[in-house]
Amino acid sequence: MRILIKSLLLLMLISLCVASISRPIFANRKVRQVAKKYYCPPCASPCDDQVFDKPGICPVCGMTLVDKEGLDRIIAENKAAEKSIPTVAILIFNSVQIIDYSGPYEVFGEAGFKVFTVAEKADPITTVFGQKVTPTYSFETSPKPDILLIPGGGVRGSQDDPMVIKWIQDTAKDAKYVMSVCNGAFILAQTGLLDGLSATTTDHNIPRLAQAFPKVKVVDDQRYTDNGKILTTAGLSSGIDGALHLVAKIRGTGQAEATALGMEYRWEPNSTFARAALADKLMPQIFGTDLKGSLESTEGDLNQWEIRFTVTEPASAAEIMDRITKRVTSDPYGSGKVKWMPENSSQASGSLNTEKSWQFTDERGRSWAATTKLKSGSNRTNTLTIKVAREQKTAAETK
Repeated sequence: MRILIKSLLLLMLISLCVASISRPIFANRKVRQVAKKYYCPPCASPCDDQVFDKPGICPVCGMTLVDKEGLDRIIAENKAAEKSIPTVAILIFNSVQIIDYSGPYEVFGEAGFKVFTVAEKADPITTVFGQKVTPTYSFETSPKPDILLIPGGGVRGSQDDPMVIKWIQDTAKDAKYVMSVCNGAFILAQTGLLDGLSATTTDHNIPRLAQAFPKVKVVDDQRYTDNGKILTTAGLSSGIDGALHLVAKIRGTGQAEATALGMEYRWEPNSTFARAALADKLMPQIFGTDLKGSLESTEGDLNQWEIRFTVTEPASAAEIMDRITKRVTSDPYGSGKVKWMPENSSQASGSLNTEKSWQFTDERGRSWAATTKLKSGSNRTNTLTIKVAREQKTAAETK
């Protein structure tokens, strides 16, 4: 028993000695703490790289500072959000039409899409009106976009450039949408991507597009065509409508409407306005050639049009009416296919008649009525008024 007690006492003594020796060592050891750092959330400003020693507000941009964990979370969220943002590549080239690319650029940018320009080379290009533009990327450095937009302007060089055509073909393979604006349709058609599809372009280029690319179904009564992946728009400002239509397809009609409101643009998704289909296309081409003077007004719609023109040369009313008659009975608007006929044969000869009625059938077989009226005014001026109006619909249209 005594031995057991002595053993316990000995163990207790040893423990006390060890504790007395160790306590000063651990008591004097200090735990080293790393000072916490704070960062400005990414805001694309120089302050993104600054580090702060305490929480608060960034003195540069005014954003609330976050710790490292918060910064990593924000960066991860931003990367995830970027993956869902549609990207838009806009081809630009020398003599590109400004509104053709800048109008859609504004739409897509306003909608929150990531937009950038691409040219064959990284060198600055010169637009149709002399504006200098530096492309964001060259063909070699451009990332693959969700949307590829091909504007118009002086397109001949790009249309005949194998490098441009191949880049469009390659880029279009991975793009979700491809859209041309104005006569950019000629570049797109050259790639073969429009074969068998409906397409449009600026009004005076419609016959040329149909002739140059017979495999394309060229239309003249739509502001834009939507073939699913491939879209085309008519001239100039119609590219804005085409871009808004794409925003609606991708983000919904509400987002497209909000985008248009933000631009203070009156967007009409169901608009039937198509420049090439307006009735003024049936007006005789006499001004500047047969007659000289100034245009006072020109207005109308799809089914009727009226223009007023102050004639300064020739001065004779008889000569004016003679030139009008010769023009409208031969080749009124330069198509070589349509001629106006007097409403009754008695108007074709006899004494001077300053008001005449006409009738004709256009290239689509639609019947029209027309009037030409000359009114003499003071200072030896003559005002010419020409009106055209549809008389009836064709049998095909009434079905």
